[in-house]
Amino acid sequence: MSTVYGEPGYAGPGQSGTGQGGYGSYGGYGGGSGGYGSGPGGYGSGPGEPDGGRRRRRRFVLAGASAGVAAVLAVAGLGAADAFGATTLTTTQIAAKVDPGLVDVVSTLGYQNGKAAGTGMVLTSTGEVLTNNHVINGATSIKVTDVGNGRTYSAKVVGYDKTHDVAVLQLVNASGLKTVSLSSSGVQSAEKVVALGNAEGKGGTPSVATGKVTGTGRTITASDASAGQAEQLKGLIQTNAAIQPGDSGGPLVNTEGDVIGMNTAASTGISTTGFGSQSQQTATQAFAIPISQATSIASQIEAGKASSTVHIGTTAFLGVEVSSAGSTGTPGYGGYGGYYGGGYGSSTASGATVAGVVSGSSAAQAGLTQGDVITSVAGQTITSSTGVSSALAKHHPGDTISIGWTDQAGQSHTATVQLGSGPAA
Repeated sequence: MSTVYGEPGYAGPGQSGTGQGGYGSYGGYGGGSGGYGSGPGGYGSGPGEPDGGRRRRRRFVLAGASAGVAAVLAVAGLGAADAFGATTLTTTQIAAKVDPGLVDVVSTLGYQNGKAAGTGMVLTSTGEVLTNNHVINGATSIKVTDVGNGRTYSAKVVGYDKTHDVAVLQLVNASGLKTVSLSSSGVQSAEKVVALGNAEGKGGTPSVATGKVTGTGRTITASDASAGQAEQLKGLIQTNAAIQPGDSGGPLVNTEGDVIGMNTAASTGISTTGFGSQSQQTATQAFAIPISQATSIASQIEAGKASSTVHIGTTAFLGVEVSSAGSTGTPGYGGYGGYYGGGYGSSTASGATVAGVVSGSSAAQAGLTQGDVITSVAGQTITSSTGVSSALAKHHPGDTISIGWTDQAGQSHTATVQLGSGPAA
């Protein structure tokens, strides 16, 4: 199969730190929906069962600035030390320190007939990996290649927080892995930073993008146009590092080589040359989730503590593709997973229209067919396609729920179904 890369899913930022930006670092390749940036092909990993038995306690490596005064200068390629004794590394030294703790995420999007690529950071030597939720969204299987040892592992989804765009993966049968070093220091405006990742899904040696912090505490709306969704992300670090599709989930590091954020989204500016021809897009603003926020959510996931935003384990699967009733656009693939919904257009009738049913799924066994309108799920009234995902968010594979729908003849139906296991949301 030939490799086809889609366009980055960036969008321009708004004013006063609030803007709209597409996901700047994930992408798909392969068939169908596998476009970088905003399409379903941008999703990164597949679902998986939570690890059996007791999970090892995560040991984060916190690296703050040292106290004291240093007068050491860079000599023969060595890093200089700042006034507080913290060693300032060169870009090459930063990459050498950080790269072994990174992974390339490649996933199969079974219901979109595509593949996707992203980045992750190793948190434990036994293979716990931090990445963005949008990197794993919609995937039916995932393979992760550890940069440090070159080995490729299957990965399972420990849990995710869609609202804050954080997910944790567990590599199967991994041990002795190198981990990233996490900073405990605050982020300062104008400080130099380096972003590393699996740019354009090429794999191999992680790409490097340098820049400076241009703002903190930013709020953006990161959009996924193909899924008909957008989410507001708050408290982000803004930089001018030119991250690319595939970099999502990768580290934003300081000059000591310690991770200060997780690259998540970017907006682009378009330069032009003579005769109106358009040059290659260049990222002008990039956004990262502060590492303290990301690891706090990761700790909650690792501890198995579900909440209104945190989902633990695999995703419940109803087996329908849905769009809002009365909408005229393309239905969202999310309905297949039964968790993250989707669909375009505004509703002119109440409910979620069934655009397709997966053979052998819970929905198919209940008798749902294309053109039916789902009106209730698990006791919750459905008014749009996103309502299906909301109703299923708190459920897991094996749960038994009730669904209600109206067929094309206007006849009402109800059924009790057992949910299956589907793609991560």
